[in-house]
Amino acid sequence: MKHIVRAGLLSGLVFSLPIAALAQTLPPPDPDAIYTFQDENASISTQTLTDRFYVNGFHFGYVSPTGDLPDVLANLGHGIWGAGQQRLSINIQQQLFTPVDTKLINPNPADEPYAGYLALNAQLIQDTMTSRSVIGASVGLIGPDAGGEIIQNGFHGVISQGTTHGWAYQLPNEPAIDVMASRTWRESIGQLGGLSVDVLPELDGQAGTTLDYVQAGSLVRIGEGLDSDFGPSRLAPGMTGTDAYTPTRPFVWYLFAGLDGRAVAHDVFLDGANFQSSRSVSKQPLVGEIEFGGAVIYHGLRFTFTQVFQSQTFHHQQGGIHEFGVFALSTRF
Repeated sequence: MKHIVRAGLLSGLVFSLPIAALAQTLPPPDPDAIYTFQDENASISTQTLTDRFYVNGFHFGYVSPTGDLPDVLANLGHGIWGAGQQRLSINIQQQLFTPVDTKLINPNPADEPYAGYLALNAQLIQDTMTSRSVIGASVGLIGPDAGGEIIQNGFHGVISQGTTHGWAYQLPNEPAIDVMASRTWRESIGQLGGLSVDVLPELDGQAGTTLDYVQAGSLVRIGEGLDSDFGPSRLAPGMTGTDAYTPTRPFVWYLFAGLDGRAVAHDVFLDGANFQSSRSVSKQPLVGEIEFGGAVIYHGLRFTFTQVFQSQTFHHQQGGIHEFGVFALSTRF
């Protein structure tokens, strides 16, 4: 019942987002599909302890050309937001979580539990010249069948890094189903030294069996060709411009910095399994992030890097601020 209530709150968020006027200027059609490889890793950090908490997030995604999606989805998007260029985004992701001390065979029960998460995501993306609206759903699983132990220790073996212990105490196998919605606005601030400056306010949320939250944040960017995208890609619950972009010049670049805050009602990776007994910790209901980085689009190939600084996500968390880096590489065909 609690997940039904949360889903209802999220649907209220979706339909409360401002509806784009039919007369609003639309971006031109884009005939190319986009393929993205992305990795988020806690080893990209200035801190001594790296393999801890949110350790790694892998993402491989496909974004269709504009207009190449089922009529039922197109009609849904136009019914909610009005006119806009539409794309279908499909991606697979895997995320890994561990405690601080990964050498313990029996992990500290007061630390973040081991967990693996594997999911297939589908999203409808709809753009105007000044906004990007997204609704989506994901299905997957949490637990040993998500392959967290195999991936982490297999990779550690390749790079001759010590084996991570304690995966025998990870969250058990359970299904994962979530729905999400987001809106990003793109507002020009003006020129600074001949470079364009804009701001990307964002409002998003998710409800389901993994994460239930609402979030607000904003990025500020400076560079050239800012109308080519809506910011760098991140995995939920981070702010994301999604994998979709349309270069407006042969060479696009920008630097960015931003912050966000989210209110968390449920986090299965901290609260523990939904339908079985498992390890858990007491989550922080409010979480904040600061991020900065840069993006380059060269003849259609996009590369982005984001460095994230995240406040504590659960009570008595060791080590203070958590850091991780995000690399994303996209190509168009």
